Amino acid sequence: MQDHTLTTIAEESGFQRTGRSDEVTRLCAAFAAAWPRAVRSLEYGRSAEGRPMRALLVSRADPQRVPVLMLQAGIHPGESDGKDAGFIALREILSETTARGVLDKIAILFIPAFNVDGHERFGRWNRPNQNGPEETGWRSTAQNLNLNRDYTKADAPEMRALLALVRTWDPLVCADLHVTDGADFQPDVSLQAEPINQGDARLYSAGRELRDALIAKLSRQGSLPLPFYPDFAETDNPASGFVLTVYSPRFSTGYFAQRNRFTLLVETHSWKDYAHRVRVTHNAIVGLAELVAQHGGAWRALTREADDAAQRLAGSEVVLDYSSAWREPAAGVRAASGAAQLVRRIDFPGYAYTRTPSPISGALVTVYDAKHPQIWRVPYRDQVTPSLVVPAPRAGYLVPAAWASQIGERLSVHGLSFSPLTAPAAGLPVEVFRASRVQFATAPFEGRMRAQLSGSWGRELQDVGAGALYVPIAQPCARLVMHLFEPQAPDSFAAWGFFNACFEQKEYLEPYVAEEIARTLLAQQPTLQQQFDQRLKDDPAFAANPRARLDFFLVRHASWDTRFNLYPVFRLDTLPPGAGAT
Repeated sequence: MQDHTLTTIAEESGFQRTGRSDEVTRLCAAFAAAWPRAVRSLEYGRSAEGRPMRALLVSRADPQRVPVLMLQAGIHPGESDGKDAGFIALREILSETTARGVLDKIAILFIPAFNVDGHERFGRWNRPNQNGPEETGWRSTAQNLNLNRDYTKADAPEMRALLALVRTWDPLVCADLHVTDGADFQPDVSLQAEPINQGDARLYSAGRELRDALIAKLSRQGSLPLPFYPDFAETDNPASGFVLTVYSPRFSTGYFAQRNRFTLLVETHSWKDYAHRVRVTHNAIVGLAELVAQHGGAWRALTREADDAAQRLAGSEVVLDYSSAWREPAAGVRAASGAAQLVRRIDFPGYAYTRTPSPISGALVTVYDAKHPQIWRVPYRDQVTPSLVVPAPRAGYLVPAAWASQIGERLSVHGLSFSPLTAPAAGLPVEVFRASRVQFATAPFEGRMRAQLSGSWGRELQDVGAGALYVPIAQPCARLVMHLFEPQAPDSFAAWGFFNACFEQKEYLEPYVAEEIARTLLAQQPTLQQQFDQRLKDDPAFAANPRARLDFFLVRHASWDTRFNLYPVFRLDTLPPGAGAT
């Protein structure tokens, strides 16, 4: 007889409804009571509104000695499949009615409702583009942050709490459990794994093995899984086909790859009914548990090799961003061998559809007919190329004391190594990044005003005060360090606007004073007139901008603020004097 203290509201309602936070609290306590030797119920943090954040750690072995599979559910609470499927799968695994013996070989860390405040913002129409359950939570947190954009900047208290779990248990595999948005088609789940396209290349083969083995398991159970997330090249246009995206580390899919760990984005299809979606997610969880039990030892050995290799990354070229650049071959032209940028076409199991002008929006609107399966012959752009490649610094990065508290706190959240300088260093040889152009976002994104920097690194001597932070590149998460500190990386501290004040001019001169300085400099430096005239000739925008013309001279004068547009993180070739213990 089924113990109803261990069943979900989803099951009891015939998968019409899903529970709320009180159900998570009840089930976590019930699981720990039913299997006290195998289950730990953890309160690992508090949300922005003060709600407890709960997790289950499940194993019959020492969790510190076996591979850990992390199941992250409810990062988007409207997508509740992972929460319900997780409780059902764990109950069966603990009861040994499925995946017998896996808990002797692995530990499972289950986060049922990561975004607990969003989980409580319950409503019938929170996910109108989804087939059940009747009511769900809300996508963002109480602070209106999307947690799956917060891994690197770690602004949300929920993310900081989760990263503390990651530091403690170091999961080998993180499965991030979602539901798709978008089009209607036949496949019921997509699986995107990393490292396959990014991170340490020695992990790519194992990443593909993980993804492909799970696809095979789900296929045998009647699913139609995809090996990529089905992003249309053009929104709402099936004929445009699909584009493979390499997710940056603001996302779980990109973040864990920078830590030399495996991650799997599991996305059930939003238009399948809730019972079907929960069953598929359940099957994915059980399949992952079996695969980690079978291969976890070998995969963990590979990640340790990657950790060791990362500590020797100094001076190596590291890819920090990717593009999905592609082109269609000309009619009748065969793609040349090795032309990776060319589009290939795939047969994709979709449905019949129409696209007709809407009298409401005026745009073409797509209407799918799920009663008529149809094979779409569409482009699939699955080749990506590096778009930002940066050599790792020889020694590491140096954060001046003025920024040490703020940045040091973030580094600690990620478990990264750093140490303060115990004494000042005068005339320290460093690399500095001076921005030639800074483009600020016109609207906030995830609570921050992002900045895009153009410029270059150059060698200078800088005075650095005691208390500056030295961040060595020789550490297991060296790639994550570079993502945070290289100013042009998509999820760097600079890109997220942590240093925006450094790119604001604070001191100005009246035009008549600037004119006098310009005349003085022209008199003192005869070649300057020629340079000025050439710039006027070559750059019409400059010639038409009185302020820029004056600044041409002011930047050459002693009154110019040498810290304006100076990125406040330096690169080091050698260990700085006065670096304390890491």
